[in-house]
Amino acid sequence: MNATEVLEGLSHSEKKVLVALQRLEGRASPDKVFEEGGFQQLVEVMNAASWLQSKGVVDIEESARKAYGLRDRSLLEKGVPERRALALIGERGGSLGVKDLEAAMGKEESSMAIGWLMKKRLARLDKSGAEPMLHLSDEGMKNLVAEMPDEALLKELGASEMFEDQADKDALGLLKARKGVLQEKLVVSRTLSLNQLGRDILAQGVEITDEVAQLTPELLQTGKWKGASFRRYDIRTFAPCQYPAKKHPITRIADEVRRIFIEMGFSEIDDEFVQSAFWNMDALFTPQDHPARELQDTFYLKNPDRLSLEDEEIVQRVKAVHENGGDTGSLGWRYAWSKEEAERALLRTHTTVNTIRYLAKNPDPPAKVFCISRVFRNESIDMTHLPEFQQIEGIIMEEGASFDMLVCTLKDFYNRMGFDKVRVRPGPFPYTEPSLEVDVYYNGSWMELGGAGVFRPEVTGPLGIKHPVLAWGLGFERLAMLKWGLKDVRELYVTDLDMLRQNPIF
Repeated sequence: MNATEVLEGLSHSEKKVLVALQRLEGRASPDKVFEEGGFQQLVEVMNAASWLQSKGVVDIEESARKAYGLRDRSLLEKGVPERRALALIGERGGSLGVKDLEAAMGKEESSMAIGWLMKKRLARLDKSGAEPMLHLSDEGMKNLVAEMPDEALLKELGASEMFEDQADKDALGLLKARKGVLQEKLVVSRTLSLNQLGRDILAQGVEITDEVAQLTPELLQTGKWKGASFRRYDIRTFAPCQYPAKKHPITRIADEVRRIFIEMGFSEIDDEFVQSAFWNMDALFTPQDHPARELQDTFYLKNPDRLSLEDEEIVQRVKAVHENGGDTGSLGWRYAWSKEEAERALLRTHTTVNTIRYLAKNPDPPAKVFCISRVFRNESIDMTHLPEFQQIEGIIMEEGASFDMLVCTLKDFYNRMGFDKVRVRPGPFPYTEPSLEVDVYYNGSWMELGGAGVFRPEVTGPLGIKHPVLAWGLGFERLAMLKWGLKDVRELYVTDLDMLRQNPIF
């Protein structure tokens, strides 16, 4: 359209934006246009500017910057836990027992402090003696008096918010890794500017008058329509698309996974989110000093903080396997197993707890079950991690079950999901041997989607299982991201109606 045709179709608000931009030398922020044009609300400016942009009259430039401030000031007031741990170890000459640190700081806070001491390489953990000892490294000795970069940034953020590009990248990364410390927001800046068509329209003269955009009963009944100025109706003006109702992508991918496994002869199971450490860790031959049990990785409950272990016979067999291997032929982990530690209540960290509890109740073959369910891990939220996510779990237990059967099952599943190229490769996992990782070929590269293997005798023996158990745990969100072409896992769960409406149906 030429300038004259566009001018005839401009609304009252669109003309006001154009005139205000002309007074502001053709370029300004929405706030400046709002003040100059005498609008009632800022939203009027942006609505009119959006329409002008769609008509090719105005250009809108956007820039977004992340800004950070402190959500929780307690860390600023009392200091980071590793700073207090450094001081305590320094007072003891650079070495301190873990138990002494726990006595001084409390078990929960000392556990966090040790994790950060290791992460920052401020100390090393020595387990060779009668009890674990912490020894300060050269970096730790240097930082006994020196302020660490994340501590300095913490003070700066305590005074005022800061844009991401103004902060030390490494220090900011360390603070972002601490749960609930930072508050992140996206600051969007917009600039409106006249383009050539906009200038041509203004050159013709823009008269701001009240116009009728819709013929109402009142106008007809009162006769006011006779003297009204009607806005030109443009059939080429942008109109919003209409989208049909459909299921959320997560629901659709879950339905597809469920259908495939049922077609392959599996039955679906699930269990409770809250589990004891016994079923989540001990029954899977995970030692009680394993890093996965730390507060940095696992959500432990305060109420209830303990869950009773109902099958004492299985408990004793698992205890024996941990201490000396029991009757499995293994040497075990060779430590004094604690029932109190096994009774700790937690949010399950994997769905393997579902299958291991199922096997405990059904130790005789055949067993062919799967589940798609939520798990919880103490993770920082970013484009590839969530503290709450889903896993695809499954097992086959039958006489003569083999590693080849496991490989064929996984390849068949991913082929049915639409991936033509699937490969497996060795990968170590704590409770399966042999173990593998499964990859699919997507968009020119191989993508790892999960792990699998044959349960070790230390896992199946205490449950009275006599036949091989093939097991796998596959990433659900990563599969959904590949299926729907997403790069950020958070897009699967945000309430972005446009994304949900425009997502195609496969």
